[in-house]
Amino acid sequence: MATHSDRVAIVSASVGAGHDGAAAELERRLTADGLVVDRHDLLDLLPAGLGRAVRDGYHRMLVRAPWAYQRIYTGTERAGGSGPAARALLRAAEDRVLRALHPGIGAVVSTYPGASRVLGNLRLAGRLTAPVLTYLTDFSVHPLWVADGVDVHLAAHAVPAAQARAAGARDVRVCGPVADPRFHPCGTPERDRARARFGLPYDAPLALLVAGSWGVGPVRQVARELRDCGAAVPVVVCGRNEALARQLAADGIEHAYGWVDDMPGLMHAADVLVQNAGGLTSLEAFAAGLPVASYRCIPGHGLTNAAALEEAGVATWIRDPADLKGVLCDLVDGPLGPRQRAAGLALFAQSPDDGPAAEIARVHRSGPPSLPTQPGARRRSRRRRRLAVTGTVACAVWACAVGTGVATTYDAPALLHSLGHSLDLDLLAPGHDHAPEGHHS
Repeated sequence: MATHSDRVAIVSASVGAGHDGAAAELERRLTADGLVVDRHDLLDLLPAGLGRAVRDGYHRMLVRAPWAYQRIYTGTERAGGSGPAARALLRAAEDRVLRALHPGIGAVVSTYPGASRVLGNLRLAGRLTAPVLTYLTDFSVHPLWVADGVDVHLAAHAVPAAQARAAGARDVRVCGPVADPRFHPCGTPERDRARARFGLPYDAPLALLVAGSWGVGPVRQVARELRDCGAAVPVVVCGRNEALARQLAADGIEHAYGWVDDMPGLMHAADVLVQNAGGLTSLEAFAAGLPVASYRCIPGHGLTNAAALEEAGVATWIRDPADLKGVLCDLVDGPLGPRQRAAGLALFAQSPDDGPAAEIARVHRSGPPSLPTQPGARRRSRRRRRLAVTGTVACAVWACAVGTGVATTYDAPALLHSLGHSLDLDLLAPGHDHAPEGHHS
């Protein structure tokens, strides 16, 4: 694929909103720099329309069987990569991704681990000559983020950069996070106007509780704990989980919203953010000058992000419910709040010439470095591709059946036994319960 001087592609995935949110802001910045940007959703490029099944299966596992997601996350973290079914699915997507890219593309950016794997394989095989960059959207870096063949990994902070290097990334650059420019610090007049727009009390401390675009995790429990501890009035954003918003209203939580288009305004109205996943919303809170607390985090990346954010000094991880009131009071009125606010704003202190979009543009201009070609890497024959797709369909159908029906029907040992034998993922066996080393939870 011959490169062209003014075109960049971004490959994300509509799994939650964080990966797409980072892609959208990168697109805005690159477009402002005069580049033509193509956006692609990896889930739309999976064969046989399997993207929706993958997204729905992941969502249902987080909601109905979070313990299974934790086992899978921990197992693949320890193994340094994904299982055979996921690898087959991503291999089957390579041709479709390559066809989606403009033939004169100058650089390709991934904001999703699966996309990095696909693009890295294409680079290693010599089928994609444009440089490939991965923008790490999380503060903790699961090994799935680090793919052979990716030329450059971009990190928001030294903590995720160190984790990426430890996972094998060869060129990691710290260039800060990205957030919509509407997220910025505000003064008292703007805060009062924001509270008036949302009908929030003027004279009470407000704790903005978020749980991602899907509204997953023990949100009802946390909302009640916030209300009952008396440190702040809970203001809950449920994302697309409208049922959760109705349940919170029935619980007596006065300020509960579904999908909110004006999240910058809601952050301007709040005094502290309480989150459970550590994704894009946390970065937006840092940009808005809002102190952040991690509490009752979801399994997998929710826990590892909480640890990484705390290690970086930009968020506090509340592990013990007995500490909830004290920590929130310290963040709202004590010395911890200003310290953490300053640390979060410092992430965005770099000049525009040093940010992620500027780094992408520099790599784009310099062209791709040479990469070793995998021995024997050639375009698969049509027959082998058909077999791979057929196997992938079978694996995906099986995975969705397990992730939705079996996870809610069988007990934990039975499901782990089924997962282990059917997909040959011995990492999920009950005997492999040890927590990974280092900061990971």
